[in-house]
Amino acid sequence: MKAAFSLFIQFFMLGCTSFGGPAAHLGYFRTVFVEQRKWLSDNEYSQLIALSQFLPGPGSSQVGFAIGLKKMGLLGGILAFIGFTLPSFIIMLAIALGLSQFTQAPFAIELISVLKIFAVFVVLDAVLGMAKNFCHNTSTIILATLTACAIWLVPNPFVQIACLLAAAVFGSVALKQEAKTNSQPKTQVTWWPLALFIGGFALILSGLLPLPELFEQTFIAGSLVFGGGHVVLPLLQDYFAANIGDNAFITGYAAAQAVPGPMFTFATYLGALSHPQAWLGALIATAGIFLPGFILILALHKHWQTLASKPKVAGLINGVNAAVVGLLFATLYDPIFTSAIHGKEDLALAVMGFVLLRFIKLPILWILLLAVGVAAMKTWLI
Repeated sequence: MKAAFSLFIQFFMLGCTSFGGPAAHLGYFRTVFVEQRKWLSDNEYSQLIALSQFLPGPGSSQVGFAIGLKKMGLLGGILAFIGFTLPSFIIMLAIALGLSQFTQAPFAIELISVLKIFAVFVVLDAVLGMAKNFCHNTSTIILATLTACAIWLVPNPFVQIACLLAAAVFGSVALKQEAKTNSQPKTQVTWWPLALFIGGFALILSGLLPLPELFEQTFIAGSLVFGGGHVVLPLLQDYFAANIGDNAFITGYAAAQAVPGPMFTFATYLGALSHPQAWLGALIATAGIFLPGFILILALHKHWQTLASKPKVAGLINGVNAAVVGLLFATLYDPIFTSAIHGKEDLALAVMGFVLLRFIKLPILWILLLAVGVAAMKTWLI
């Protein structure tokens, strides 16, 4: 019970402070679970990232779920999901219930501003750490650079997918000689989750299952989202915008990008507004949007490690990892840096935070407490 509570609290803290979107979340996870906690190695972490990039669903939440699976089995995966998602679930439900005026308090405004700066130096530290591990030759450096430039020049989710696919193809051909093919015990696909996903998706499409329409719509969207949280917008718009109105739909989408934790809790807000009992609608929609991706992780995460020991697949992972570094670097600038740094004062705070984290090695929790103190001081000075 102590270990389970510790795991839950660790993910809950990340859920409270992880601003910046999916790419930023991967940076937070690496800092905590690879560098500090050492729950898994850089290589194991990179395999989970590569797997999440090729499955539909919320990529960063899938990585968190897989970390929980590795640590404590299915219970660990569930606790990791609940802990990481609960803060943004509560915030999005509160916004749907009309409590957004509380977020307009001066302290709340300053705290959000400081935590965005917090995201800048955490992601910068992650980019440097991942670049050191995954961009160790000319080919991988070029892959990372081209990925970042492509995303900056054409900010479209499909460009992200195209970059990852191109890097995977290139890696499987050109980087397989760099792969470390450590011997691993053979494992098989866990077939019951895969059968559950395929069968459930087919039955929902056919309308044969007596499930709430709210669950069906969010489950279908969660099954088809490739390339990050922003792709979920058009998949949910046709159904929900007609129910709650375009203005409410866009307001919720904007709020989902501003709160910490997974952006897929946009579905929490939509479910609350679409159901007579807001809290029940929020639960149904949240379960529907996250469930498909987690079922697929359950089916493939063990088999993926075996596949990763094969030269071509390991080369593919090398290519994807290099592209993910470029993706992180592109995200570091836009939207993380551009939304957080608005002047010399913000830049100074980001630099000081980076030094505390990277060189003084101050734990993230202490830096977070300092951030709260800075927000309180800025509020007092207003």
